[in-house]
Amino acid sequence: MEATVRDREVREPGAALHAVDDDAPLIGRVIDVARAERAVSELLAAFGRDPRDAHLIETPRRVVGAFAERLTPVSFRATTFPNDDGYDELVLVRDIPFESLCEHHLLPFRGVAHVGYLPGERIIGLSKLARIVDTVSRDLQVQERMTVQVAEWLENELRPRGVGVVLSAEHTCMTARGARAVGAQTTTSRFTGVLTQDDEARARFFAAS
Repeated sequence: MEATVRDREVREPGAALHAVDDDAPLIGRVIDVARAERAVSELLAAFGRDPRDAHLIETPRRVVGAFAERLTPVSFRATTFPNDDGYDELVLVRDIPFESLCEHHLLPFRGVAHVGYLPGERIIGLSKLARIVDTVSRDLQVQERMTVQVAEWLENELRPRGVGVVLSAEHTCMTARGARAVGAQTTTSRFTGVLTQDDEARARFFAAS
């Protein structure tokens, strides 16, 4: 089954970047490149800089390109297989790196995700656990929502006996400004199915992650 988010079409400056979604809450917007570049030029001017300066004249294009890259997910297929051997223990992929953009400050937050599940009738290609983390990270995000989206995607695609997702990240909106709490880590988690009911199973997840 194809993932709910498909590639955005990247066009020349002045055109729009289009996103097509089937039924997803994740992505379904259009990026207007020309408008975004004008906005960056206006922002530079508002900060007292001349956008026509030789050092800044390409800045709007570069900024918009950088944001478009960060906000453009890559399509993938959620490859699953029959659980022929009846494997019923935890499947966990640890330390999946990710970087996203805080929707409150448009500053990056980055960290690692631990994604696992207790198989039911099917198992999933391990790389897809990293793919979905990357997909949901390519948006204006908050860490709490991102955690829930990863868990819900795995629930919907696989129908396992339980899902566990733990994200740990450093937010530059907290470490590079404001409180300047350098090194502070934020941890969020989401559990479903057996992992919400079985304390021992959840403890094994945390021990493994």
